[in-house]
Amino acid sequence: MSTSPQTGEKPVSIIVMGPSSIGKTTTARLIADKLDWIFAEGDEFHPPENIDKMSNGIPLNDEDRAPWLEKIRDWISEKAGEGQDTVLTCSALKRRYRDVLRGAGARVRFVELVAEETLVAERMSRRKGHYMPASLLSSQFAALEMLDEDEDGVKVTVDASPEEVVDRALTELGIKAG
Repeated sequence: MSTSPQTGEKPVSIIVMGPSSIGKTTTARLIADKLDWIFAEGDEFHPPENIDKMSNGIPLNDEDRAPWLEKIRDWISEKAGEGQDTVLTCSALKRRYRDVLRGAGARVRFVELVAEETLVAERMSRRKGHYMPASLLSSQFAALEMLDEDEDGVKVTVDASPEEVVDRALTELGIKAG
């Protein structure tokens, strides 16, 4: 088994999760920069059919998400096999989705970003150039199964600056930036 150059232990993958527009990419990029870990945008793993559905306002179902989640899991495993720690975004709305991701060859930890739907909707209305229409936001909140106590992760509200959200997340995860 490869080990993380930072910890000397099994590589870690932090997945920043939550509905669209909650701040996953900003938070994940800041965490990756702060820890000097590899970053990946989960949306880039979607097959074209998923992007087409979402672009047309059609929510994804479990069958649509399965190959996407497996692709993310496999990427985490590949990087872990190289001894690389990673940070990525993934909505990971349901526990069974997170179970797929936990099947990776790394210690998979979650940072669930938490906010009221109205705040996220307002952020989404200002977002440009993304295929996810605002009409799908309520379906994401409806599908969201928050992290359970037995899942390796933390919940962090996004009621502060991105830097403060990152500091809270890393503190709660017990990870110190180098």
